[in-house]
Amino acid sequence: MTTPPGPAVTVIVPGYDVAPYVPEALASLRAQTRTDWRAILVDDASTDGTGALFDAAAAEDDRFQVIHHDRRRGLSAARNSGLELVETPFVGFLDADDRMRPTALARLVGTIERTGSDAVAGAYVRLRPTASGEYSSGEVQPWVAAATAPERTATSLAEHPDASGNIVAWSKVSRMDLWHRTGLRFPDGRLYEDQIVAQQLYTHASAFDVIPDVVVEWRERADGSSITQGKDTLPVLREYLAALRAGIEVLQHAGMADAVASRVRLIRAMDLPPLAAIAETHPDPAYAAELRGFTEWLSRVLPAD
Repeated sequence: MTTPPGPAVTVIVPGYDVAPYVPEALASLRAQTRTDWRAILVDDASTDGTGALFDAAAAEDDRFQVIHHDRRRGLSAARNSGLELVETPFVGFLDADDRMRPTALARLVGTIERTGSDAVAGAYVRLRPTASGEYSSGEVQPWVAAATAPERTATSLAEHPDASGNIVAWSKVSRMDLWHRTGLRFPDGRLYEDQIVAQQLYTHASAFDVIPDVVVEWRERADGSSITQGKDTLPVLREYLAALRAGIEVLQHAGMADAVASRVRLIRAMDLPPLAAIAETHPDPAYAAELRGFTEWLSRVLPAD
């Protein structure tokens, strides 16, 4: 009698006070067409029902494992806690307020198994609130498409510099061997931690793949409580700009000049205009000063066209 193979991929699902969205996130995992997965659910000391929902899922399905933090430690620490327990060849991420498309793991894991690359990145779309109180899935945005379409296998930033525009953790599956041999972890205590880790994955990978398939639907919460919706506050702006800068510096250190140029152009086109609009009416002059300093730094990295 042969022993059936174990799970191929672990999905790390961090959550803090996201009980209204947890059922959808976990249902999206159960609905995967590829079933050889396990999930580590990390409750970051939630004050609502998030932890209880995680526990109930684990009681019903032994593919789920739960970690409870005794105090809130942040998204990076939650993901790192999950990474310490991964025993599968591959790892992916899903935030507990988002949802995964049914074929996501089949396409991501299937691709990386076939190519032998260290990482694979897919496309993603936003889930935006509607007037009826539901959420509607949007279209793939141009910068996401530029990073992931057409499908490329065993590529690099030298060959495909626009991949640097896909900076989210949850659109990717990677080999745990890459995390082990590089010691890579999410920067503890920082916001927008995906920025630097994504560029480190790309630059450390012997090769990576990109696929145009939408793998995750990323929720823009109706109450505006997600981190990405708080850029009008000075502390969040500082974290955001620091993360953008750190990601570019990873690319600079790796000598990826074309990827640096691609990333800077995308930041100028997509990130700076809405921040500049906020700065125009922001009551604290430090907001505009922080943004101006970052813009000047970008100009030194890559002069404006």
